[in-house]
Amino acid sequence: MGDNIIIRVQSPDGMKNPSTKRETAATFLKKVAKEFGFSSNGFSVYLNRNKTGEVLSQNKTLSLLKIKHGDMLFLFPSASSSSLGEVMDTATPHTSSSLPSISSSSSSSSSSSLIPRSSSAPQVQEDEIDQYLAKQDGKIYRNRDPQLCRHGALGKCVHCVPLEPFDEDYLNHLDPPVKHMSFHAYLRKLTGGADKGKFAALENISCKIKSGCEGHPPWPEGICTKCQPSAITLNRQKYRHVDNIMFENHTIADRFLDFWRKTGSQRMGYLYGRYTEHTDIPLGIRAEVAAIYEPPQSATQNSLELLEDPKAAAVDEIAAKLGLCKVGWIFTDLLSEDTRIGTVRYTRNQDSFYLSAEECITSGYFQNQHSNPCRLSRDGYFGSKFVTVVATGGPDNQVHFEGYQVSNQCMALVRDECLLPCKDAPELGYAKESSPEQYVPDVFYKDKDKFGNDVTFLARPLPVEYLIIDITTTFPKDPQYTFTSTQRFPIENRDILGETQDFHSLATYLSQCSSTSFLDIVSDFHLLLFLVTNEVMPLRDSIGLLLDAVKTSNEDLAQTWKKSEQWATIEQLCSTVGGQPSSSLGYEAMGGPAAPVSSSAMWSCLHCTFMNQPGTEHCEICSLPRS
Repeated sequence: MGDNIIIRVQSPDGMKNPSTKRETAATFLKKVAKEFGFSSNGFSVYLNRNKTGEVLSQNKTLSLLKIKHGDMLFLFPSASSSSLGEVMDTATPHTSSSLPSISSSSSSSSSSSLIPRSSSAPQVQEDEIDQYLAKQDGKIYRNRDPQLCRHGALGKCVHCVPLEPFDEDYLNHLDPPVKHMSFHAYLRKLTGGADKGKFAALENISCKIKSGCEGHPPWPEGICTKCQPSAITLNRQKYRHVDNIMFENHTIADRFLDFWRKTGSQRMGYLYGRYTEHTDIPLGIRAEVAAIYEPPQSATQNSLELLEDPKAAAVDEIAAKLGLCKVGWIFTDLLSEDTRIGTVRYTRNQDSFYLSAEECITSGYFQNQHSNPCRLSRDGYFGSKFVTVVATGGPDNQVHFEGYQVSNQCMALVRDECLLPCKDAPELGYAKESSPEQYVPDVFYKDKDKFGNDVTFLARPLPVEYLIIDITTTFPKDPQYTFTSTQRFPIENRDILGETQDFHSLATYLSQCSSTSFLDIVSDFHLLLFLVTNEVMPLRDSIGLLLDAVKTSNEDLAQTWKKSEQWATIEQLCSTVGGQPSSSLGYEAMGGPAAPVSSSAMWSCLHCTFMNQPGTEHCEICSLPRS
């Protein structure tokens, strides 16, 4: 035993201590290869960490090479090796180029430490806006202060040096003050400092028991600290994934509100648009809304129920080809106060609630469905950019649009089915209690008691303001139009109003269009949706050229598609059913008498929309007069 010596060998996989006798270097290297699982030429061993003093395979003993008991050698895999070292090297360019806040002079080792588990993180394709903002400087540049700065024009001091995008004092002094920094500013805060984000990690919260624990029977018979999820203390989220919501023009919102104005029932729709840079906040993101799609739903004055939508996949496909995506959802909560002057009740305020618990749960469900791709998370996603907009009464008793998101903590509680609404108190949620079917971790929140002390409470019940993030909702001074049509094609799923999407309504729409530009005529989101999803002549496989024309505003492409066989068929179908002449609009739409209509064509009943035969003056279904 006295002849045995221990040599420590350090590698990217870790350190091992192969025991050896006083033998040759060639024999020792064979033991090292067997210990680490390398081939005979898949690695190199050095005396020093800087790859100097290589130990070659030769017949000299270790003592002649001045290698003694307890010495440390350093193993480096060769370029052809498939060990962890190669994985680390190939992961370095991905992580080092991901955040522009890392200076170009940083070493590759510090860049690769940006994500502690980069080798296990999936390759994630982030959204275009995230890729763009990751390349921006993001710093807040200030001009030289003539009173406080005592240096030359090229100098900098504490009064004019650029601020970081997450500077809370700067955000608090904006008008209006910003409570939440942008998500990319939060990333800069995590990955900044001396360690360059070495210990930064974006971890998704899990409320479920970890699987694979074999030391005890499964729940409810057993649980341990290894598999038990941690308790959750709700905190105000310091950042938000979307900093502003902007409708391109008032027409989008007005057409959506028309349903409530005509029926008194609430309405819900999906917002389709794009994510752009919001320049009012450092590294901010804006959700621009270009269209609202209204899915099948059953609504009353006080309730709203979504129904199964067979066209959901087609709508997403059309939007993607138009360069749009689903950015959020909108719903109304409106009650008329005075119909003569058009005022509504102001019901959502600090004395009641801004979002009910049920609405928070619905928002969390949608946000989990539309998670945000993120390369800094091991799961490949973190949070969500999906927004919630409420059309409700404001302090001036006019319709206001309020934007919200729910926090990542709320998303986790909803995803793992740990949060319930309270029946009699819409402003309160309730954290479920553990049952034999499901273990639920304890959920806490902090509040002040009557003496002003911070007290921790169990979230049963839970005020939902701990879960809400408010987002400014705006309209531009200069309206923008992704869809330029001046006429209004009927909106889908509004049969209760007598507004149906069929070839008769298409013929009427085309007869009313006065524009000579075919692109302007077909540039309507609801019209394009009808052309793709109608049951008589669906154009899902042949409308790609027209969608490209609308996306790029290319009249030539639109004219090319107009000459296609499909559009000729559509025109023939429209001429068969006939359309309402444009002369019959105007006064009749405002309640006046209808203009005379030709008796030689089929006509649509104004009350039930049934297509009647020519020559009749009363509807065959509802028996009401033609006029």
